[in-house]
Amino acid sequence: MTTPTPPRIPTSPASTAVAAASGRGSLLFRRPFVAGRPGGRPATALHARPAAAAELVERSVNTIRFLAVDAVEKANSGHPGLPMGCAPLGHVLFDEFLRFNPRNPGWFDRDRFVLSAGHGCMLQYALLHLAGYEGVTMDDLKAFRQWGSRTPGHPENFETAGVEVTTGPLGQGFANAVGLVLGEKHLAARFNKPDFTIVDHYTYVILGDGCQMEGVANEASSLAGHWGLGKLIAFYDDNHISIDGSTDIAFTEDVLARYEALGWHTIWVKNGNTGYDDIRAAIKEAKEVKDKPTLIKVTTIIGYGSPNKASTHSVHGSALGSKEVEATRKNLLWPHEPFHVPDEVKSHWGHHLDEGASLEAEWNAKFAEYEKKYQQEAAELNSIISGELPSEWDKALPTYTPESPVDATRNLSQQCLNALAKVIPGFLGGSADLASSNMTLLKMFGDFQKDTPEERNIRFGVREHAMGAICNAIALHSPGLIPYCSTFFVFTDYMRAPIRLSALCGSGVIYVMTHDSIGLGEDGPTHQPVEQLFSLRAMPNILVLRPADGTETSGAYRIAVINRQRPSILALSRQKLPQLEGTSVDGAAKGGYVISDNSSGNKPDLILIGTGSELEIAVKAADELRKEGKRVRVVSLVCWELFEEQSEEYKESVLPRDVSSRISIEAGVTLGWEKYVGQQGKAIGIDRFGSSAPAGKIYKELGLTVENVIATAKSL
Repeated sequence: MTTPTPPRIPTSPASTAVAAASGRGSLLFRRPFVAGRPGGRPATALHARPAAAAELVERSVNTIRFLAVDAVEKANSGHPGLPMGCAPLGHVLFDEFLRFNPRNPGWFDRDRFVLSAGHGCMLQYALLHLAGYEGVTMDDLKAFRQWGSRTPGHPENFETAGVEVTTGPLGQGFANAVGLVLGEKHLAARFNKPDFTIVDHYTYVILGDGCQMEGVANEASSLAGHWGLGKLIAFYDDNHISIDGSTDIAFTEDVLARYEALGWHTIWVKNGNTGYDDIRAAIKEAKEVKDKPTLIKVTTIIGYGSPNKASTHSVHGSALGSKEVEATRKNLLWPHEPFHVPDEVKSHWGHHLDEGASLEAEWNAKFAEYEKKYQQEAAELNSIISGELPSEWDKALPTYTPESPVDATRNLSQQCLNALAKVIPGFLGGSADLASSNMTLLKMFGDFQKDTPEERNIRFGVREHAMGAICNAIALHSPGLIPYCSTFFVFTDYMRAPIRLSALCGSGVIYVMTHDSIGLGEDGPTHQPVEQLFSLRAMPNILVLRPADGTETSGAYRIAVINRQRPSILALSRQKLPQLEGTSVDGAAKGGYVISDNSSGNKPDLILIGTGSELEIAVKAADELRKEGKRVRVVSLVCWELFEEQSEEYKESVLPRDVSSRISIEAGVTLGWEKYVGQQGKAIGIDRFGSSAPAGKIYKELGLTVENVIATAKSL
C-alpha cells in the first residue's frame, strides 16, 4: 500500500488554493435539495450569533488547532489530525450556533454536542476551554492524557464538564446522539404546550469515516430516519483517511446516498477547511428541516496546515514531532509559544459566559410561568430533570406469596415494568423485536414513533447494538429518564460494547435479558447462554441480578431503579418457576441471603447456594437432605456485586468461613464460583455448550438436578 501524496498546504490559510490542492471544490452541495433548482428550498434566516470578523475567525480556528497540536505534542500521545481539520467546523458550531451555559454545564435545555470520533477529543477540550468551562482550564489542557487529569484520551462524561457522553469506540457516540435526540423529542411531545415551548434543544454530533464503517452507526441511522429525529444534525468529517491509510482501500460507498435511503436530509460542504460561510449555510439549512435528521458531509483535510503530514495516516494518531510542529507554525503564520491564546480570541469567546447565563435565566423564567399554568406537567418534568423519584414509588411493585401461581420470571418482570411505568414519569423502553417474548410491553402506552413521540414503548427492531447505545444516552439526557431495553440473554454478546460503556460512564440502563439459560430448551446452544453470566460479572460497575421468583424479581427492579449511576442486568427465565418460601425484597437488596436453614449457631453442616431457576433445585435438595438429619442452609446469591458490598460481618452470617461443605448450582459456567464454594466445595454448572431438546431433558443430562445435588453433598 502506498500512502497518498499530501496536498500542498498554502502559506495563507485563507487561500482558496486549499480546495484546488485537495481536488475538492468550495461549493455547498445538497441532496436532495439544491438551492436555486426546482424542488429546492431557499435558506431562511434562523437564529444564530453574529459571525466574528474573518481575521478573528482565522485566529480562533488556529488557536483551536494549536491547542490540540501542543497538547498532543506535550503528551507525546494523541490524535492531532481531526482537530486540525475540524477546527473551522468546531469554531462555527460552538461560537455561532450551540446554546449552552459554561457556568452550568448541566442546564436542562442546552444543546448537546457529541464527538463520536472521540479520538479527536482535543478539539472538544479546546472548544470547552475557550467557551469558559471551569472544568477545562489551561492546566487541564497541558495535562492531556495524564494520570488524574480532566482531559483523558477520549471524552468521558464523568471526568470533563461539558462532555455529554463517553465516546471512543467508533460509532457509539453517534448512536448516543440518536438517544439524546429521542429524549428531547419524547419530552417535547409530552410537555410542550401551544403557548409554551419548554423543551427545545438540538443535538449535534461529529463522526468520521471509522464511525461510518461501524455497524452500530448504520443501525442508529436507520432508527433516526424512521423516527424522523429532526433535532439531530450530524457532521460527517470526510477526510478520506483512517489508521491504515486512505479509505479507498476499504470504504468506497456513497455515504450521502445511503443516508438519503435511510430517510435523512443530506448536505455536502465541499470545503470544510476555509468554507466558513458554507458551514454556516449548511447548519441553517439543517435547522429548517423539521421532519428528518440531517447529515452534513464536511470534506476536510486531516492535519490541515501540516506541510508534510496533512492528508496522511501519520497525522491521525501520533504527535507531529517537534520539527513538523515548527513547520506547521510557520505554514499557518502562528509565531506563538505553545498553548498560546491571543487576547482578542480570549476576549471574543468570553461572551459565552454571560450569554449562557442569560439563556438559562430566560428559560428558568419561562418555566416558572409554565409551572403556574401547568402544575402537574411541571411537577413531572421537574422530577425528570432532577431525578427525584416519586414518594413511595417502590410500593407499586407487585408482591407475591408461596401460594401465588408458578410463572416465568420474564412474565413477572412484565408485571414490574407496568407497575413502575404507572408511577415513574421517566420510565420508558423497549425490545429488539422481541417484546412479545421478552414480555416488555407497557400495556398502558402506545409506541414511540415519528408521529407519536409522547409514547413510551420504543420499538428498536433487530438492532441490539444501537439499542444499548441509544439507551445509554437516554439515561444521560436527564437524571429522571430511566430506560430499559431487552433481548435474549445470549444476545448481550451483540451489545457488549454499549453495556460496557454503561458501566464505564455511569449510565443506569436496565437491561432486561430473558431466556437466561438452557431452560429455554429447543432453540439449542446458539440461543442458550452459558458463559454470559460470568463474563458480565467480570465487568466493573455493573449489577448482574438473577432472581428466582416474583419476590426477587420485584426486589431486582427496586435495586435497578435506585442505582442510577450503574447499569443493571436482569437475567430472567423462560420456564415457569414456583414462588419460594423465604425469598425477600430486602434480602435481594443485599445480593445474597439465607432463605432457609435448620441449623443453629451459624453452624450448618452444608450450605447450598443457588441463583435464578436453580434456587428451586437447591431448596428441594435441602428438604431431602434434612430428612436424613442434615443441617442445611440454602442461600440465594441473586447478585454477587451487591453481596460483595456488604460488611464482613454480614457476609460471615450468610457464608461462615468455618463451614467448608458448600455446593453452588447455576445453569452457567462454574468459573468464579470457587470464591464462594472454596477449595473443598463443589460447583455444579455447565462448562460446555447446551443442546437442542426440551428444557427438562437438558437439565437432567447436564446434571442440574436435585439428585445430583444430593449425591454431590454426600461426596463432600
